[in-house]
Amino acid sequence: GTGMVATNSVAKRTGNISAGTSIFAMVVLEKELSKVYPQIDLVTTPDGALVGMVHCNNCTSDINAWVNLFREFGEMYGLTFDMNDLFTKLYSVALKGDPDCGGMISYNYFSGEPVTGFDAGAPLFVRDAESKFTLANTMRMHLYSALAALKSGMDLMLKEEGVQVDQLFGHGGYFKTKGVGQGILAAAIDTPVSVMETAGEGGPWGMALLASYMLNKESDETLAHYLSEKVFAGNKGTSMDPDPEDVKGFETFIERYKKGIAIEKAALENLIV
Repeated sequence: GTGMVATNSVAKRTGNISAGTSIFAMVVLEKELSKVYPQIDLVTTPDGALVGMVHCNNCTSDINAWVNLFREFGEMYGLTFDMNDLFTKLYSVALKGDPDCGGMISYNYFSGEPVTGFDAGAPLFVRDAESKFTLANTMRMHLYSALAALKSGMDLMLKEEGVQVDQLFGHGGYFKTKGVGQGILAAAIDTPVSVMETAGEGGPWGMALLASYMLNKESDETLAHYLSEKVFAGNKGTSMDPDPEDVKGFETFIERYKKGIAIEKAALENLIV
């Protein structure tokens, strides 16, 4: 729950997404879900509201592996990179890609992914002869892939159950390059996404804020009120609305991704691990 506090998302109809090596989303629910979903864990906020959580084992590891490949290519020419700068450039070039990543898909499964039904993983990149294999589309595909398993779990809440979310807060390394991961997440779940200046901060800061709430709150003040009025007053972060073209593109990508799950299964059955 400390990530929720760190991102000021403990009020109903809000949630937060922490995206780094692994990724999880927590959405504060207005009512109980109609049935049990193995992909969704039910937890509570520090002050007792019901929360739906989707957790995926894989997020940025495959992106990091590809960025390292490009670093090695540059080093052949005697170039040295500031890694932050290289990440920023490669994340940013994704914005020039096609909304559906030119027809390519990838599975970023360094380890198993229970949400999509895998107990082991093999990173996999698939394209056909018609795919538009460009740098921009390749980076965009990896940024989509990092959210794809999460989206399939989130869709159960947002589409199947009709859970309403007005605002999601993102934090973690995936959001470090301003406006890139943030815009892609907004498109993936068709919801406005805010990122605070403290996007890289996570749990420990949330714990400190919880302690501060316990020590400084007024007698009947809610955690949501304390956070929005006292801690985050004036720091709403920047919000991005989903771009309709990108929303359509991500839906096309996820349809291919779901269909292609059979390819990932075949890879695992036939690779000698």
